[in-house]
Amino acid sequence: MSTESSLRADIVEVGRRMYARGYTASNDGNISVRYGADRLLMTPKSVCKGFMSPDMMCVTDLEGRKLQGDRDPSTEMLMHLEVYRQRPDVQAVVHAHPPIATGFAVAGIPLDRAVLAEVLTTLGSIPIAEYATPSTAELPAAVGKYIKAHDGMLLANHGALTVGADLFGAYFKMETIEHFAKISLVARLLGRENLIAREEVLRLQELRGTYGIKAPAPICADPSDPAGAGTGPRGDGRSDEIATCQVVQAPAGGGMRLIPNLLDACGPILDTQGNEEAEIRLTYRELSALIEEAIRSLK
Repeated sequence: MSTESSLRADIVEVGRRMYARGYTASNDGNISVRYGADRLLMTPKSVCKGFMSPDMMCVTDLEGRKLQGDRDPSTEMLMHLEVYRQRPDVQAVVHAHPPIATGFAVAGIPLDRAVLAEVLTTLGSIPIAEYATPSTAELPAAVGKYIKAHDGMLLANHGALTVGADLFGAYFKMETIEHFAKISLVARLLGRENLIAREEVLRLQELRGTYGIKAPAPICADPSDPAGAGTGPRGDGRSDEIATCQVVQAPAGGGMRLIPNLLDACGPILDTQGNEEAEIRLTYRELSALIEEAIRSLK
């Protein structure tokens, strides 16, 4: 089997897995892989990723010109081209709409809390690229702000994007993002997340090399400091800044590896004397009853 034949078959298999796992519906999602020094194999537009065949794939150059194929390439080709332009090390790009991760993207909540050691060592953090109209030049511009520092990201009100040194590597990162989103959602529904301390996060970062993981960028030394949030000029004439390190929300441990209390994004809740108040937890039924009572009192 030739290299091109193998890659075509691999794209079909990755599409089948995404559809079987519910990461795509109908004709959602797109996949591409480098083929040679200056060519890409890409999924066509308007095709369900669970029912593709190898002959459906399009061959394009790195400028997006179709070189081969009976169908037109994905309408989100520009996003793929931006990734390959900025990341010569990337060999494959996967875009899908995994439901839980996309829920975080819709809610505007990045997956950047230090919760799982495996995620910290493989992906670091998963930011949210700002909303952009799909299939337009806005989307690659939004993705371009983060792709130099991240192998995976959420797309606001859209889905998720992952890249890798090979096609299955990119796909497995999509699995990791959705798995992380499920665990994070369950922990938040249960009322708390035990966060890994910053000192342990930095220790895990050092282990990346031991695991043979080549991260695109280090974890930011101080994500609370705007100057340390890891942004720099694009370097291609555009004024927008790009991420140069990975923001991970991890409190100082003070000798502890896990921090048992989950603080609100704005910090702890304080009373009028400046003392931290205990967290208030209500069931859905209790909250509904309080809302109903408040409404009755207004009548």
